[in-house]
Amino acid sequence: MAPPRILVVGAGFAGVECVRRLERRLAPGEAQITLVTPFSYQLYLPLLPQVASGVLTPQSVAVSLRRSRRHRTRIVPGGAIGVDTAAKVCVIRKITDEIVNEPYDYIVLAAGSVTRTFDIPGLLDNARGMKTLAEAAYVRDHVIAQLDLADASHDEAERASRLQFVVVGGGYAGTETAACLQRLTTSAVRHYPRLDAQLIKWHLIDIAPKLMPELGDKLGQAALEVLRKRNIEVSLGVSIAKAGPDEVTFTDGRVLPCRTLIWTAGVAASPLIATLGAETVRGRLAVTPQLSLPGADGVFSLGDAAAVPDLAKGDGAVCPPTAQHAMRQGRVLADNLIASLRHQPLRDYVHKDLGLVVDLGGKDAVSKPLGIELRGLPAQAVARGYHWSALRTNVAKTRVMTNWMLNAVAGDDFVRTGFQSRKPATLRDFEYTDAYLTPEQIKEHTAATVIGH
Repeated sequence: MAPPRILVVGAGFAGVECVRRLERRLAPGEAQITLVTPFSYQLYLPLLPQVASGVLTPQSVAVSLRRSRRHRTRIVPGGAIGVDTAAKVCVIRKITDEIVNEPYDYIVLAAGSVTRTFDIPGLLDNARGMKTLAEAAYVRDHVIAQLDLADASHDEAERASRLQFVVVGGGYAGTETAACLQRLTTSAVRHYPRLDAQLIKWHLIDIAPKLMPELGDKLGQAALEVLRKRNIEVSLGVSIAKAGPDEVTFTDGRVLPCRTLIWTAGVAASPLIATLGAETVRGRLAVTPQLSLPGADGVFSLGDAAAVPDLAKGDGAVCPPTAQHAMRQGRVLADNLIASLRHQPLRDYVHKDLGLVVDLGGKDAVSKPLGIELRGLPAQAVARGYHWSALRTNVAKTRVMTNWMLNAVAGDDFVRTGFQSRKPATLRDFEYTDAYLTPEQIKEHTAATVIGH
């Protein structure tokens, strides 16, 4: 009799932690493990702003999935684009665009999230995100290219538009992105004698009335003061009304000449979740405290894709989409999946949030570990210490630490790779949000598999 087939969708914090625990705790031959992911690495997402600013190299935050000595998981290079829970089949689009059906006995949906967008004219065509490694590399190239082009231009209007940068989103990703990239352009402009540093202007805007409200009023205000001290113009209660290739219109009526719009205004669950036709909470799959999907045999979900009840908070709260929750959910889910295989009871997921860290680059940071408010160098030590310890392999830890030390001593070379230099990239180009199937298309693809069984 063939062993049960476990299919894990997604190689983020949740999916990788789940697979690693399954590999360690399942006996040889007890189950077949398959992982669906476009890339054979786990991306350490919180450090992407530092990749975009050149503090870290892309390789240092891409942790190989094949380094584990216990590695016995089959990796399918592609993305899940639909799930038929009745037929127990997942439809996968490989990186070659070939569409295949992958039958399963148990499925773990750790598909993560995508950049949340709104119906704003020009947004999808003219904004860039900060959600993938390729996006971070592209944004870095793009920002340095604007300095190069502005330096070479004789047109004052063109110069002005190339030296204005707008980041939308006052959460962690947006605040860190604006802070880190502003440091990049401030350091780089010294090497452009024809550019006036005063012309370079960074804008951080958010529709919310406060910056990073999760940090509390004091630390949010401290972060705001750091940004404004660096001449980053922070506008709260404001969003984008229209985005063009060379100008951005704000909802307060301002029209800004601008060639760089970075959109980090929150995340939404992967569109894969909508293909299941199951109950959702704000787009995230509604699961039990044991991380299983009610009424669907062998279906589990976690991380950004799932609305996991936060039993530590109670009152109907769900866990926030953070790395610390995703990693711990991955371990609990793996244990529960093994318990299901062995007909043992499942346990609830319970974890009290350990706090938040925000790295603003250089000596600037704000952190709130275990409710203790920190700022400046102590906060920076906590932020980098947390990120460093959370990296999964010693190789990744060594690379990151070396990068930090080298950047602190030698600075940046402001080199761009030429990635996508002649073809402006859009949000869709990196996150493939239009690649998913409708429920009808899924049933067509899975019908053949059902007949074959």
